[in-house]
Amino acid sequence: MNSGNFTAQVDATFMFILIVSLILMAGITFSMIYFLFRYHHTKNQKPKDIHGNMWLELLWTVIPTILVLVMFYYGMVGYEKMETIPEDAMKVESTGRMWGWQFNYENGIQTDTLYVPKGKAVHLYLNSTDVIHSFYIPGLKAKKDVVPGMTNEMWFATDEIKAYDVFCAEYCGDRHAYMLTKIVSMPPAEFDAWYQSNAKTEENTEESTAAVDGE
Repeated sequence: MNSGNFTAQVDATFMFILIVSLILMAGITFSMIYFLFRYHHTKNQKPKDIHGNMWLELLWTVIPTILVLVMFYYGMVGYEKMETIPEDAMKVESTGRMWGWQFNYENGIQTDTLYVPKGKAVHLYLNSTDVIHSFYIPGLKAKKDVVPGMTNEMWFATDEIKAYDVFCAEYCGDRHAYMLTKIVSMPPAEFDAWYQSNAKTEENTEESTAAVDGE
């Protein structure tokens, strides 16, 4: 089941802020150049006192306020979606440590690469065994701090069948830059086959224990 994603909404918010910023920059730059020539001292040798303009002051107060409120609204809606974890999300425990990641699935699978079905919401429970880390997926616009002694939660859903980079975005020691892994997005049927074939059943656990004891 496709539980949706918030990547497009984050992109749209950043694009809106970028466009507004570019328009303001162009307007301010044009005004500065215009005033530079229009009010040059050679054309205005006798200065005049300006006592203010109420409509102009209202204009440059109201317009920025409206723009900031619109930006805040877009950000608030996007943040609420990031924090509202779908009920049907697949649950995975993610443990950060210097300097790697471990993922524990509900059926007992343990991996250092996160395998997920395309389009399915994934609910991550984030824990740290040592210092503060940060689970960052640039391609999905998702990031959450991983703090020792507490469990943080986040969710995402992949929109393509490919491998997504995962970084630690909080400096955590001299090998911080090497704390990398991947999220591998798979076709749902292929993921189900992988998930079932690697499940740790009670029988498999007993066989594994017996093999270790024998060795």
